[in-house]
Amino acid sequence: MNDLQICTNCVMDTTDSQISFDEHGVCDHCNRFESLHRSVWEDSLQGKRTQLLEKKAQSIRESKGNSKYDCLLGLSGGCDSSFMLHYSVTKLGLRPLVFHVDTGWNSKDAVHNIYNLVNTLNLDLHVKVIDWDEMQELQLAYFKSGLSNIDTPQDHAFMATLYNYAEKYDIKYILNGGNISTETVSVPLEWMYYQSDVTLLRDIEKKFMRFPLKKFPTSSAINHRLRLKYQRGIQVLKILDYIPYIKSESELILKDNYNWESFSNKHYESIFTRFYEGYWLPSRFNFDTRKVTFSSMILTGQMTRQTALDRLSRPALSQEEINYEFSYIAKKIGITENELTQIFSQPLKTFKDYNNQYIIYKLGAYASRILKQDISGAKR
Repeated sequence: MNDLQICTNCVMDTTDSQISFDEHGVCDHCNRFESLHRSVWEDSLQGKRTQLLEKKAQSIRESKGNSKYDCLLGLSGGCDSSFMLHYSVTKLGLRPLVFHVDTGWNSKDAVHNIYNLVNTLNLDLHVKVIDWDEMQELQLAYFKSGLSNIDTPQDHAFMATLYNYAEKYDIKYILNGGNISTETVSVPLEWMYYQSDVTLLRDIEKKFMRFPLKKFPTSSAINHRLRLKYQRGIQVLKILDYIPYIKSESELILKDNYNWESFSNKHYESIFTRFYEGYWLPSRFNFDTRKVTFSSMILTGQMTRQTALDRLSRPALSQEEINYEFSYIAKKIGITENELTQIFSQPLKTFKDYNNQYIIYKLGAYASRILKQDISGAKR
């Protein structure tokens, strides 16, 4: 740990094995932000992109035709998706089909936030409940795989449902909560491999599941990045990158209007993700995702580097929380605490140990750079 090199500007360090530093000790994440995203972020803060967003919103409204919905929005109950829904309806006049994927891991606060938002805004909520037997078995399979990206079952279910709904309801616009404000630093590939890699998912299924998946929703990168985009004309719009999205201010608006409950860290609206990012990743792999979020907020002026370092000096979860959630997770996925402890101690694996589509993602990222398309959040 003492040999870690930490960026002099943010808090990313050499736990990202692919990180590089310039002569001033500034990392490539920071330099990438300056070259690709700084101007977009500052324009959004100054309101220079709101007129462009309104034009896009007008196109979305006009695309509805006789349909009840003009766009599609996935709601988790976290800040990004919650504020995106608030802004889309109250400021842009959009009528989204709001959906939520229930994987069995919702926290009470997440459910509270979701229903307060849709009820206050008088919106329909479509809930996709994932078959628990399959979800439980797939989640356990990822634990057994030795991989770091064991939250893939949740992430893949959400992503696949998103595109399935777009096709089912013939909706041409998807509102995406991805944003420069809190996500301009990309999560290193070795920390969280692409959750949309259906080839890897199927290999994990084959090697570690006791029965095959039959109901679990899947979608390949080729399906949603090529077929749905170019054949079906489905477009993705990151609304939060067009407005001055400051997380602390957005949370206050949500609390005032919807009695919204906040979370101690990003993505903690899911019980499993809180355990995974708060304990499993940093303790087993030495990957702390708070570094990514905090570094993003340092670059966008929402957190000081010292505040980030102070918070990182303390574990994301207390020992009491870890003990409780370790027991809860083990019971929920159908194994004993001793069995989960044994899984924790097994050899570390990477996506390279399994069948995967990494070459496709690599070629896609290269093509995006050549075409100068948006590659925010791209993994290295």
